[in-house]
Amino acid sequence: MATAHLIHGYIGAGKTTFASRLELSEFAVRFTSDDWLAVAWYGTEAAAQPDVPTVHARVEAVMLPVWTRCLTLGVDVVLDLGFWSRAGRDAARATVARCGATSRLYDVRCDAEIAWRRVERRNHEHGPTLRMTRDTFDVLRARFEPLESDENHILVET
Repeated sequence: MATAHLIHGYIGAGKTTFASRLELSEFAVRFTSDDWLAVAWYGTEAAAQPDVPTVHARVEAVMLPVWTRCLTLGVDVVLDLGFWSRAGRDAARATVARCGATSRLYDVRCDAEIAWRRVERRNHEHGPTLRMTRDTFDVLRARFEPLESDENHILVET
């Protein structure tokens, strides 16, 4: 039975670093929304788009039939999608179950200032990475929903 590894966490928490390690240790296919945003669709200006949630929703809609097909074929996946909302996590778990697979949720976290320093460092890297201002980082925090007590998960502190 295939497993979908759901990676939950805020910007700069270390989700993609963790997901990259997990894909190798679990022999899974990794789906990272920021990679698809930065490389294929919007370049480094994705974070400057007027409606970031809509942009992310478009990318995740394109990824959905690919990762669900993997699960249906018995291939594990790592979903590095943030899963900021409870509704999104519930929907993903239901989709995974419909594919005949199991899900495992990881809560990747670190101190907010460490996360911001990581974002600042990425802002100065060359190549396809999303640029973000401190204001955007802080504003988006209000949209982030921590896991609830009934959501079984594995804590990953970075």
